[in-house]
Order: sequence, then C-alpha cells, then structure tokens
Amino acid sequence: MAQVTLTFPDGNSKSFDAGVTPAEVAAGISNSLAKKAISATVNGAHWDLQWPIDADASIAIHTMKDEVQANELVRHDMAHVMARAVQEIWPATKVTIGPVIDNGWYYDFDRAEPFTPEDLSLIEKKMKEIINKRDPVTTEVWERDRAIEFYKANNEPYKVELIESIPGSEPIRMYWHGHWQDLCRGPHLQHTGQLPGDTFKLMSVAGAYWRGDSNRPMLQRIYGVAFTSKDKLKAHLTMLEEAAKRDHRKLGREMDLFHFEEHAPGSVFWHPAGWRVFQTLIAYMRRRQDAAGYIEVNTPDIMDRALWETSGHWFNYMDNMFLAKTHDDRDYALKPMNCPGHMMIYNHALRSYRELPMKISEFGKVHRYEPSGALHGLLRVRSFTQDDAHIYCTPEQLTDECLKVNDLILSIYKDFGFEDVHVKLSTRPENRIGSDESWDLSEGALKTALDRAGMSYTIFGGEGAFYGPKLEYVLRDAIGRDWQCGTLQVDYNLPERFGSTYVTQSGEKQAPVMLHRALFGSLERFTGILIENWEGKLPFWLAPRQVVVASITSEADDYVAEVVAALTAAGVQAEVDIRNEKINYKVREHSLAKVPVILAVGHREVDERTVTVRRLGEKQTSVVSLEQAVADFSRDATPPDLLTAAE
Repeated sequence: MAQVTLTFPDGNSKSFDAGVTPAEVAAGISNSLAKKAISATVNGAHWDLQWPIDADASIAIHTMKDEVQANELVRHDMAHVMARAVQEIWPATKVTIGPVIDNGWYYDFDRAEPFTPEDLSLIEKKMKEIINKRDPVTTEVWERDRAIEFYKANNEPYKVELIESIPGSEPIRMYWHGHWQDLCRGPHLQHTGQLPGDTFKLMSVAGAYWRGDSNRPMLQRIYGVAFTSKDKLKAHLTMLEEAAKRDHRKLGREMDLFHFEEHAPGSVFWHPAGWRVFQTLIAYMRRRQDAAGYIEVNTPDIMDRALWETSGHWFNYMDNMFLAKTHDDRDYALKPMNCPGHMMIYNHALRSYRELPMKISEFGKVHRYEPSGALHGLLRVRSFTQDDAHIYCTPEQLTDECLKVNDLILSIYKDFGFEDVHVKLSTRPENRIGSDESWDLSEGALKTALDRAGMSYTIFGGEGAFYGPKLEYVLRDAIGRDWQCGTLQVDYNLPERFGSTYVTQSGEKQAPVMLHRALFGSLERFTGILIENWEGKLPFWLAPRQVVVASITSEADDYVAEVVAALTAAGVQAEVDIRNEKINYKVREHSLAKVPVILAVGHREVDERTVTVRRLGEKQTSVVSLEQAVADFSRDATPPDLLTAAE
C-alpha cells in the first residue's frame, strides 16, 4: 500500500498508509491525545480529524488549548447544534446557512412563527441536552445528485439551492451530529460532548433576506456567541453591556451632536456641537499633513463616466456607486473615491523627478451605496469624508515614504489615546494585475518599512487588493474592541492606466509609484469610534462644549459673562448658563451632555474673583482664581500637536 510521510511541528517525520486520518495519527501518538484532539492543520489548512491524507504533508494536532482552532470549531459546531435544537422543537422549520462570525455564529431559519425571547431560552436548554448526549459527529462526501435528492426528500429547498450553486469541482460534504444532518465544508469536532455546555449564549433574532436579496424570502436569523471558557463568555457579555452604554448613537442624542433622517439615509445631519468636533479633527489633521509636506486640493464630487471607466470603477465598483444621467444623455457618478481626481491634478502638468515625492491630500466627500440594513450610525454611512492622500514617488523612494506614513499614523493615533495598534499586511491575491517584480517591490517596501519601525505585524496571504498589497491599522479601544481605521496601499497600476509619468534624471519618462493613504479613514466613522472609546467624555481639546459657567445666584450674572469672555479670548469654548435654575439641576444637565468642566459662580466667587471648578466624573470641587482657571483651561484646550510644538 502506498505510504505518505507526515512531518510534525517538532521537525520529526513518520510514514503512514495513504488515506490515514488525523484521528488515527493522534491515536498512534497516545490515547490521551486521541481523546482531546479536536482537529488538525495539514499543509496549513484546517483539517477535520476524519478527513484522509493522501500525500506527504506537514501536520499539527489541535486540542482545546489551541485558541484559534478551538474557537472556530466551538462556534461552528454550536451553529449546527442550535439548528438541530430548533428542528427538534419545531420540526417544520427549514434550515439554510449558519456561518461563524466574530465571537460566535448565526443561523438563518424559515419558520412561520416568529421566534420570541422565551424561545431562545428554550433553544438554549435543548442545546445543552444535545451537548450532554455526546453524539458522534461523522462526515461523508456524496455525489451531487444523491445529495440533491436527499434534501428534496426531506423538504429542505434551501439546501438544494445551495448544492446547485456549488461549483462542479467542489465536493459535496455531508455532516451528521447524531441523527441530525447538515451540508457543510467542515471541519467539526469529534462529538457534541466536546462542546463546553456553559460557554455560549443566544443573543438576538433579526430578519434576513435569503442570500441578501430583498426579492427572496425573509428568514429569521438567530445570533449566538461562544467561547472556550465560562470566564471568557462572562467577559464578552460584560463588554457588550459596556458597549451599549457607549453607543455613539445614544450619546450623540444626549450630547446633541448629530442625527439621521429617512430623507437622506446614511448621511449625517451635523448639529453645531458635532460639527465643531468634526472641524476640530480636520484642523488637527490639516496641521499634521502640512507639517509632513502634503499639499491639499479639492476635486469635483461628480465626474463623467469616462474617468471612472479609466480607473476601473465603472466596471468593477458600479454596484456601490451613485449614478446620474443628465438631459444631454451624459453618464456621471458621484465619486466613491478620491484617487481619480488626484490623478487629474497630477497629470495637469509635466512632472520631474525633482518634484517627487508629491503628496496630494484632500478632505474629500465620497458617496458609496450601502444596503439599508448595513447602515449603522456614524460607523456605516453612504456619504462620508476621507482624510485621503496619494503619494507619487519613484521606486527608490518607496520604502522611505511607507516608513514616513507609518510613523505619522502611529503618532496621530497616540494623540487620540490609541497606543495599542496592530498592523495587518495583506499580500498578493491570486487574481491580480501587474508583474511579479512589481509585487515583490511593493510587498518588500511595506515589510522593510515595518521592520525598520520595529513594528510587529500579521501577514494575511492573498488578501491584498487586485492592484497592490496594503497595510491596515487596527486600533484597540478602551473596552478591548478592534477597529480597522488607517490604510496604506502600494499601486503600480493606476498611474499606468492614467498615463501618469515623470521625467527621470536621465531625461526619460517613467510611471511613478502611487501610495493610497488614509489615516483616520472615514472622519464620520472615526468620530463615532472616539465617542464610544471615551464614552462621550472626549479629551478637553476635542470636546464640543468645553466649559459651562453657571450662576448660583442672579447677582453673579455679570461676573459669569466676564469669565466666559476671558476664557473665549484664551481659545476655550465657553458658554453662559444664567438660567433661573438651581445649581444642582444645571450640573446634572451639563454632566449628562458630557461637558468636561462646569464653573459655578456665586457671591463668594464674585467677591474673591475666583471660580468653583467641577470636572466631569469627579465628586470633589476646587476653587481657583479666574487668572489660574484661564491659564489652565487654555492649556487644556490646546491640541496635542500644538502643545508639543510649544514645548
């Protein structure tokens, strides 16, 4: 019988009969490992313990101690166990799909009656019963026709449609969890008893169209979360409670920052306080970019179809674009990206190598169609402002420019309180354009820049854009959530498509390398992230309302106006509150609106020319002179980049 050689993580190798399964390999190592094993990695692919190995390969056996693989399997098996529980309780329910998502899974069901919160508790109870049965999980590969007939006989039309959409070269893999069966790529655990019974929770029910098509049936989607330990589940649920308190939509109402209307779905109506935050962000970024040698431009919001055909967006991105046709039958599009406009500015003149690197920036309003169900406050909109920039440079300058962007972005995030930043490097996909040489140069430049900066990073093989590799900067907020914000992409393609060139030192024309770069990303989204990270208690310099000066008695009204005037002259956003209300009422109201500082002024403060300072979140107050208050709050109101420059 043919043999295969399997190489283990420690470098040792061993021969087995071809067709050996990871379960058999684990059993050959020890009975203990055979019982604990949950899956394997074979030649880098996550492998079910029942799948045969027919060629030489590297292999690693996984147990519940391997967090990445364990989480994937626990969440995937929980989806199947939940679907089995639903069909055992309500046999007429039809099943569709149940993929793993961040921290858990969902499964879509076709059921006549809507699920209720009480139903979720009933399903959880049935799931625990199934887990305790320790039913074996088995798998087989079937012929396509046999699988279709099986699902037709069991009145599962969604599974039939799924099989019919699977490419003919892919196997039709069938899984059983005890008596219950599902169509699935796998892998899965060895038996239901390997699932921890107290580390999951069903969270909610939502509507979802079959295959995301509003013309197809509306299904019911049940969401669940699962972890490998009870403590991790508890920590996650605590984080969700904290996230609900920090929801930027709720805080936006309380702070009177913005709102949304059905008249313009996915577009923000900024109120004065919110617009002040937004403009403070732009002013900060403008200063940082000016200091880094960027030149700011502005390009049209709507441009002719021909431009988008040249860029490739018309054919590859049309579903996400807002299109318009004029009375003279010309086709236009609202810009979804700023890069084609920047190409027009670069191409407007003959460029020399002496002008490079040329850094073009824009706070450009872009418009992208998002399904209505995907919209989510400031975090997912249809119209947003990018702090977009494109750097045109020579191949020799590429690594240095990547390093400069990396240093700038980390410095900026630090100013906003984000020091836990992770970088993802996405490399060449299978479907790509450009030569291998240009991809080698692009990926090498990004890696070298990160290495020179001493940055750790994770490589995502094959996840780059079709035109070039990219870096993604992921911020971790105050409650441990990750947010992908900044990006840096290398592009040899777009300059060639637009015929962009520069004159080299030898007098020849050559296409520049182009870097696509965003630091905040979407300013709307970054604003939402900041609100949630700081729970609305934005840093003093960024707060839309910095100081309220409130009178304790009407005899202090004139002094209140004097204090506000002094603070305003020193660059502090200060407001008057001389309403005929008790001071405790005023304090509660302004605290709810997250005003960082409330200055109370009464008879004593007028006589002594002082103010009583109450900072948001602090119970203790302090009394300081007006002169000292103006100096302190003027310093607090200074943005960090200007404060650093002054020091």
